[in-house]
Amino acid sequence: MTTYGTMPFHLGTERLILRPWAESDAAEFCALLAERGKGTPTVEHIRTSIAELLTATATTGIALLPIQRRDEGDFIGYCGLIIGRSTLEEPEIAYELFQRVHGRGYATEAAGAVLDAAVATGRKRLWSTVGTWNTPSFRVLEKLGFERDHVSMEDNGEVVWLTRSLP
Repeated sequence: MTTYGTMPFHLGTERLILRPWAESDAAEFCALLAERGKGTPTVEHIRTSIAELLTATATTGIALLPIQRRDEGDFIGYCGLIIGRSTLEEPEIAYELFQRVHGRGYATEAAGAVLDAAVATGRKRLWSTVGTWNTPSFRVLEKLGFERDHVSMEDNGEVVWLTRSLP
């Protein structure tokens, strides 16, 4: 088995900072998840989820990181690498941002920084999975050089699997 380097957990771009989770992120994380329209998780539940994310990061060396805008300092979403539907050797890139900041290039900017971090670990390929309805995510992934691989049917509908060779 190939050994991979640990992903950097502090990333920066011109407009964004990606950093490890803090307990203080729980309320904003709840609000972000509530935008999915499937109810609002409790802050206590999200604090537990944050602890689980930090534990997983320590174990795997990859991370899902909160995104904050550099100038405003506000939490606007998350982006990072997860095992998800894939593997530790070829993880998924994942991101989700508040609707109020959609259309400003933040997802592409954050995902580009995570892509560079994945290259630094020595990985050779990343995956992403996207619901067929999510046209904006397809645009982000296309800009980053991802290509469609296949489609699967899941309980919540069709999912497109995309891949990108690294570097």
